[in-house]
Amino acid sequence: MERLWSPWRMEYIESAKEGEPEGCVFCDLLSGAGPEPAERRILYRDALVFVTLAKYPYNPGHLLVLPVRHTADLEDVTADENAAIAATLQRSVRALREQAQPHGFNIGLNLGRVAGAGIPEHLHWHVVPRWSGDTNFMPVIGQTRVLPELLDETFAKLAPRFRD
Repeated sequence: MERLWSPWRMEYIESAKEGEPEGCVFCDLLSGAGPEPAERRILYRDALVFVTLAKYPYNPGHLLVLPVRHTADLEDVTADENAAIAATLQRSVRALREQAQPHGFNIGLNLGRVAGAGIPEHLHWHVVPRWSGDTNFMPVIGQTRVLPELLDETFAKLAPRFRD
């Protein structure tokens, strides 16, 4: 039997057992109060919106696009925030397309825990690059994703695409 090692996955598995975190992980990331430096995850930020690498990505380059303002309610998003989110989703797709040449994308918002939101208290849109054949038996049988690249490597490749 062959083994695929993904030690970073243990952090996710163990954190699921710990229950709900205090505060908002996204607001903590923005303020620098979180357990990791924001400069290792935040690719883009302006007054209304920011882009971060997903800490537990489905695929390399999995991004989250979020309003800076803490809100869990889509109906609370202002017209300016909505426009900034839409423009930033486009910018994220363009950056991923230029850097990683995916064959397609999944883009979505899970609104509420019952809809699949892992962190329902702060709206966030997922931008997941997809490649033909990027699914295999591991997620289905082993309920584990195997990622070929560390977050720091993905960040280093994508960061220049968000600087202009």
